[in-house]
Amino acid sequence: MTQQPQDEFDSSVEKAIDWMKTIQERLKMNDNTKGPRSALEARLRETEKISALEPEGRLKMDLVLMKADALLQCISEERKHEVLSKLKDIKAMWEETTIYITHCHSRIEWVWLHWSEYLKAQDEFYTWIHNMKVTLEPDIELQLGLKEKQWQLSHAQVLLNDVLNQATLLERLLEEATSLYNRIGDPSVDEDVQKKMKEEYEDVKNEAQRRVGLLEKITKEHERYKSNIDQFQLWLTQVTERLNCCLNQEVKLATENRIKALQDIAKDVKSGEKKLKYLETQSHGVMQNTSPQGAEKMKAELEDLKKALEKLKVVSAEEEERLLKSLKSENAHHTQARLLEGEVQEFRKGLHKLGKSFEPDGQVRSEEDLIDLWRKHMATRAALTAEESKVERLKTQLKELFRFSQDIQPLSDSVIRAIREYQSLKGKLCKMSAETETELRQRFQNPLREFQLWKPSAQRLLDTTANVSDPALTNAFLHQIEQFLTENSRFKEQLLMIQLKKDFLSSIFEEERAKSLLANAADAAEEMENLHKGLLQRKTRLQALVSQHKDFNAAFEPLQKKLSALRIKLEAEKEPLLDLTEKQARLQRLQVIHEDIAECRVQMEELEKLVQPDPAQKHKIKQLSSNYQLLKRSLENIMSQSKQNAQEHWMFNNKSSELRQWLTVTKEKLELFQGASEERKTNNRALDFERLQAEFPDRENQLQFIAVRGEVVAANSSSEGAAKVQAEVKNLTEDFESLESMMSRLLQKLHPNWTTPDAGKKIIFPDNMPMQRFVIRSRDDFNQSWKNIAEGEDNNDLQLIRNFEKWLQGENAKLSKILAMKPSSNEEFKERQRMLKELQIHVPEGQQHFEDLLGLQPIVKSSEELEELRYRWMLYKSKLNDSSNSLMTSSFEEPATFRKGKPSRTCSFLRRVCWTALPLQLLLLFLLLLAFLLPLVEETHSCKLANNFARSFNLMLRYQGPPPT
Repeated sequence: MTQQPQDEFDSSVEKAIDWMKTIQERLKMNDNTKGPRSALEARLRETEKISALEPEGRLKMDLVLMKADALLQCISEERKHEVLSKLKDIKAMWEETTIYITHCHSRIEWVWLHWSEYLKAQDEFYTWIHNMKVTLEPDIELQLGLKEKQWQLSHAQVLLNDVLNQATLLERLLEEATSLYNRIGDPSVDEDVQKKMKEEYEDVKNEAQRRVGLLEKITKEHERYKSNIDQFQLWLTQVTERLNCCLNQEVKLATENRIKALQDIAKDVKSGEKKLKYLETQSHGVMQNTSPQGAEKMKAELEDLKKALEKLKVVSAEEEERLLKSLKSENAHHTQARLLEGEVQEFRKGLHKLGKSFEPDGQVRSEEDLIDLWRKHMATRAALTAEESKVERLKTQLKELFRFSQDIQPLSDSVIRAIREYQSLKGKLCKMSAETETELRQRFQNPLREFQLWKPSAQRLLDTTANVSDPALTNAFLHQIEQFLTENSRFKEQLLMIQLKKDFLSSIFEEERAKSLLANAADAAEEMENLHKGLLQRKTRLQALVSQHKDFNAAFEPLQKKLSALRIKLEAEKEPLLDLTEKQARLQRLQVIHEDIAECRVQMEELEKLVQPDPAQKHKIKQLSSNYQLLKRSLENIMSQSKQNAQEHWMFNNKSSELRQWLTVTKEKLELFQGASEERKTNNRALDFERLQAEFPDRENQLQFIAVRGEVVAANSSSEGAAKVQAEVKNLTEDFESLESMMSRLLQKLHPNWTTPDAGKKIIFPDNMPMQRFVIRSRDDFNQSWKNIAEGEDNNDLQLIRNFEKWLQGENAKLSKILAMKPSSNEEFKERQRMLKELQIHVPEGQQHFEDLLGLQPIVKSSEELEELRYRWMLYKSKLNDSSNSLMTSSFEEPATFRKGKPSRTCSFLRRVCWTALPLQLLLLFLLLLAFLLPLVEETHSCKLANNFARSFNLMLRYQGPPPT
């Protein structure tokens, strides 16, 4: 039974062993990496075939295991040990064979891949060697100038760096060749091949270094020559400037000093000739290493320097000869000039005395005083006319001095200045006469008229100076442009004052005339801005003609200092101020700084044209532009904040003045009521007293608004200014409370049976109350009528009142925080408007909670709190609506703080509430309808029904103000 399994097992074992021995023999024959590449490739293919036979061997092993399993099931325990021993041996042999197959194939394959990668790197290296030889083979080309030579040297240095960087690749290749030679022993990677690679690399390296050294020598030689040329040109320029200074007649320099300076220049010219000869000798060596065109350019440059030096020599000699001749006639010129100068001084003293006789004293004059002043001006005009002969005599003497060749510009300027003072004095006298005749009504119109008269002159000046290029006319036109710029600034200040005081124009002119004047002022301001910009550009261009020989630093440093000075001025304007006058003065100062910054911008544009292709100059101009942008942005922020602070202070002053006037008038009326007879109190003055009484709620709202604005103004003012604002608010509050006390005393006198509310009494509004009157009842009566209703009240009602009171305090705190905000930009204004809208959204919810409290049965101890809570809730809604309306009016194009405040009518509060909270009104009307459907139990005597929400809302529909206290 067991013989057949035994034979099958032995047969499978023999076949498997034979197969593994055959494979091992084949592996031993191919397990070698030595030899040429073709033999290594053949061995690699053979090991691949052997690796492909591994599945066949695995099948044989599986057959052995299967036969062994069948044999083990049918033999004894002793023979099982023998079979398992054979299985263990054949498994070990199989593991050894598979490992041998893998290792042999992997080793040969790795050597093959290593050899392939080395050959690729070697090919790339030899390709680089060939390309570099081709690049370095041509001779060095002659270049045009220094810049081209520097570029050629830079290119050669790049090639040398490339050669030096290839040394690392060469070392890596030599290491790989040594490693391969140790493994394969092939002659293609032996030491001779490696030595040949090193030699070829060294040849390329030496050629690159030789080329770089030669180019460095050529370049340095040209650089030394170029430096000497630049130094000689700089010296020539300095000598030329000295000569120009001597030739310039505008420079105030004595003739003896000019002659001495010209002699020094002649000595310097002789030394310059020696330097030029040395440069010619040095140029020969440089020209040998320069292209023909570059050599011609160098020769032309030397020739130009030679011509310039020769011209300098000739001009200095001619000028020296001319000055010696003019020195003789100088003494006669000085004698006549001193006489003329004495007469000019005497003439100016006389003008100064006449000018003092009609200097404005700033007094407010009556009609008679204005007539006397006009007669005085006429007498002064006659005296000035008598001085006309002296002016003609000064002109004649000045013409006689023109025959001399000496410089008479200072004396001519003195005569012209005296004549201008004379003309200015005449013009000033005419102007003051006109101002005396027109006075107040034309104070706002004169700036516009003067601007319309001045504008054609400014335009003519711009047209005249458009194409001016004569240096003799440049200074005169530049002086005129500066005068026109001064006039332009003066007009801007006057127009700014008109725009700041536009709310007062309606009280002086008619409404249409005021609007027309404001429109003309705005148009004039726009035209003035264009003229100002044109004058600045023209001034800059003329200044550029005068100072066209100055370098970049001479123009850069003054502008930089000017920006620094403007920055210091701007930092000084950040301190809080005392009152409105100082804030308006700050606006004028900021406008002047704005004009100076605009002028700096024009100067920067001209300065950018002078920038040379120098990185340092470009960096300076970029830094200057950045400083200008920061300064401009800071100025815009400060101007916006200052304008807003001035507007807020203006509104506070107007509202405070209006309320102070109302308090004074109302107090006088109440004093008249106190002094009138009893019959007139009850009959004739009843309606007047009711109208006066109806004004108190609106004025109380106005007082709250003034208090809020006062906090904002105090926060934006200095400590002294804040103290004044707080004192003003405190005085208004005390006067208003005193006026309320006076009103209460009058009420008690008019109705003796009524009682005045005190700390233990509350105001009760009956259902049958008249439209504009209220009845004051004792708190004792109120509590007495509520005792029976409050017997069965739950203790949670008081907690509900506390919760609503806490919620109301939080909402009121949010509203106070919003009102204290000072929006300085459009985004902050929108954020404030959004926060107010959120508070408006919470009002219906709060109203619903308050109605729930009114629907409860309040206990006696909480009824007083409920009435107090009712007043605080109504006051909060009124304050919130006023804040929303003021925010809407402040968003108009014309700032609300500069509008003239008008007394609000009696029904202004109710109209604003109805239009801004119409959905809330509809909701409350619906709740009112529900309240009327409640059971009308004890309608006449019930305090609960008399003070429920329906009756209170019915009262608010007719009462024209917040709930009275």
